[in-house]
Amino acid sequence: MSIDADSSIEQVAGQVSEALTSAGITAVLSGGAAVQIYTSGLYPSRDLDFVSPAGHREIEAVLRPLGYVRLSGRHFVHPTCPFTLEFPAWPLAVGREPLGEWGTRRVGSLRIQMLTPTQCVMDRLAAYFHWRDRQALDQAVAVGSSHTVDLETVKRWSAAEGHGEEFHEFLKALALNRRGN
Repeated sequence: MSIDADSSIEQVAGQVSEALTSAGITAVLSGGAAVQIYTSGLYPSRDLDFVSPAGHREIEAVLRPLGYVRLSGRHFVHPTCPFTLEFPAWPLAVGREPLGEWGTRRVGSLRIQMLTPTQCVMDRLAAYFHWRDRQALDQAVAVGSSHTVDLETVKRWSAAEGHGEEFHEFLKALALNRRGN
C-alpha cells in the first residue's frame, strides 16, 4: 500500500510508524493526529507529530521511499498526500513529565506507536493548562469520553504540573459530556 491523496491519517500514521520501527527508529505519534485517531475524526488534523530521538537525516532516509521529502528542519511533505509530518525533539513528555512507555494501535497489518488514551488526554490538558487552549480541553474530554482513561494518573500528573484546580474543570466537562449535555 502506498501513500497518496486518498490515504487516511491512520493509514499514513501506520505506514510511517511501521517504516521507522522497521529501521530501528523510535517515533511516537502525539498531538492532534492522535486526537483525530482516538476521536474517529471529530477533531481533524493535517499534520502528524512523531516525537523521535533520531536525527532528521536518518528519518529522511526512511521517509523518502514513502514519498515524503524534507521541507525544512523537522517538517516533511508528500507530493500528493495532504498530511504533513513533523518530528519534534525527544524526549517524549507530557508537560514536564517524561514518558518511557506508550501504546500501539493496529491499522490493518500495521502498528502505530502512539500515546495511550490517558497520555493523549494529558497531552491535550498540557495545552489547556499552559496556553488556556479551550479546544485542547474539548479534545481531552472527547478522548476521555470515548476511551478508558486512568483518571488517577491524570489527577496526579495535573497536580504535579501545578494545575489541580484545572483538573477539576476537566472532570466536570467530562461528566457533562458523558451525560450528553
